[in-house]
Amino acid sequence: MYVDSHCHLDDADFDRDREAVIERARAFGVSSLLTIGGASGPDSMAASVPIAETHDWIWTAAGIHPHEASKAEERHFDELCRLAQHPKFVAIGEIGLDYHYDHSPRDVQQQVLLRQLELARALKLPVVIHCRDAWSELRDLVRKHWQSAGLGGILHCFSGTQEDAFELMDSGFLVSFAGNVTFKKAENLRAVAREIPLDRLLTETDSPYLAPVPYRGKRNEPAFVAEVTRQLAQLHGLSDQELCGQATKNFERFVSHREAVESRKLKVEGQR
Repeated sequence: MYVDSHCHLDDADFDRDREAVIERARAFGVSSLLTIGGASGPDSMAASVPIAETHDWIWTAAGIHPHEASKAEERHFDELCRLAQHPKFVAIGEIGLDYHYDHSPRDVQQQVLLRQLELARALKLPVVIHCRDAWSELRDLVRKHWQSAGLGGILHCFSGTQEDAFELMDSGFLVSFAGNVTFKKAENLRAVAREIPLDRLLTETDSPYLAPVPYRGKRNEPAFVAEVTRQLAQLHGLSDQELCGQATKNFERFVSHREAVESRKLKVEGQR
């Protein structure tokens, strides 16, 4: 029962066979999946909602990616507030900082991240974080502007140090690893993954990107999360089944906040 805690099923790379990809994931044993909206930018943040609506094991999230921060307009923040009312919408993200490519100015990235953290706090939702080459800045912003919210989130496609991981876990974050943990030259990342407590560990594909070994160079898809799971299981001295079980518990805990909110809402409506 695999978990893909981060993929982009609304990406154009899946346009020709999206439903077949979803069916293949299910056939390979993927039991829970989080698809992130906005693959083509902030104007498409709602694109993943119909995908989640048609499958009870698929959840969705959306946010303004740091690459697209310079494109953020007030209407996009309004759209996030609207999307957050949907029962399958479980987090704001992916949001964060990316100083590797600098597609948006760094000060703009920080401003847009802070605005979305404020929104997530008001909406009482966790966040999904993208961070590359900006871990010190991210840790500082989380410490000052997010830790006190007590809502946590997911560090998607983690690429930082053990120190980064442990400080951010203190702020309630789960740590998710993608296909790059299987790459030949990723020994430093595997060393970090080995130290992450099992109750904070998640698996993902980030598909259609970052296909794991032995699929590297091909289009990634949720079914390939089995390879990420296998790698993490080996690092922790567990069977694939044991790692799957723990990742499933962690993901269920992550989405349980939304389920609790919806349950309370149904009880209130039933009393009217």
